[in-house]
Amino acid sequence: MITPYVFPDFAHWEGTKATLHAYSKVIGAIPRAHAVFHPKWWHISLKLAPDGLVTDTMALPEGGLFAMKINFHVHEVQLITGAGIWQAWSMQDGLTANLLAEHVLRAVADLGLRGDYARQKFESDAPRPYDPAQAKIYFDALGKVEQIFKKHQATLPGAVGPIQLWPHGFDLAFEWFGTRQIESEEHGQTTTFPAQINLGFSPGEPTHPQPYFYSNPFPFSHTALVSHPLPHGARWFTESWNGSQLAYASLIGDPDAEQKILAYAKTVFDLASPGLMA
Repeated sequence: MITPYVFPDFAHWEGTKATLHAYSKVIGAIPRAHAVFHPKWWHISLKLAPDGLVTDTMALPEGGLFAMKINFHVHEVQLITGAGIWQAWSMQDGLTANLLAEHVLRAVADLGLRGDYARQKFESDAPRPYDPAQAKIYFDALGKVEQIFKKHQATLPGAVGPIQLWPHGFDLAFEWFGTRQIESEEHGQTTTFPAQINLGFSPGEPTHPQPYFYSNPFPFSHTALVSHPLPHGARWFTESWNGSQLAYASLIGDPDAEQKILAYAKTVFDLASPGLMA
C-alpha cells in the first residue's frame, strides 16, 4: 500500500537552504546572459525536472544546446550539453558562491561563450553547508507543490504563465493574467502590462523566515479584498507587501493539505479576479 504524501517539517535545514539559494543564483546568471530574452524575465528562472532544477536551454556558438542544473539525485551542479554532462561540481564540497561561479564561468567560457553575468547578484564568500537528506526532503516537497499548482492552473480561464523557481527569491510561482491593462511610468517611460494574480511557495526569506504559500493580486484593492475572510488560517497580508499568506506550518503532516491549498488559491482568485478584468 502506498502511503499518501504529506508535507514535512523543514527542521534543521537553514544551512542547506542558504546553499541551494546561493547556487541557484549562480546558475541563474548564465541564462540571464545567454538565454533568449523574455520580456517577463522568464528566461532567468529555473524549472522543475524529475531530478532537479534546470535553466532554459541556451545555444552554443558552434551549434547545439546547453543548460545548467541543480541535480538533487546526485547532489551536483551540472553543466549539460547535447553530449551529456560537460562538467559537474558536488554540492557537498562546500564551495562558496564565488568559488562555484569561478568554476561555472570557466566551463561556460570553454564552450566559447562570454557575457555580462551580473556578479553582484550572487557574489558571496559565506560558508556553504549542505545536507543531502534535507535537500531531498525539500525537493520532494517542491515537486508536490508544483503538482498542486498545476491542478489550480487547470481551473483558471485565460492566460497563465509557467510554474518556475525564481533564483533571486528562491520561490516557486506562476501568474494568471487578467484582461485589464495597467500603465506604469518610470524614468519618463510608460509601460503597459496586464493585471495579474500569482500563486507561489516560499521556503522562507529574511523578513519571513518560515515557509509560506502566497497569492497576490495586482493591482491590490484593499477595499474590495481585506474585509473577506480566507480559508484554513490564510490571511490578507499588507505589511511589507500587498497580498495574502497561508502558513506552511499549518499544513505539515496534514493529509488534507492539498485541498486546503487549492481552496485558499481558489478563494483569492474568486475574490480578486473580477476586478482585474477589463
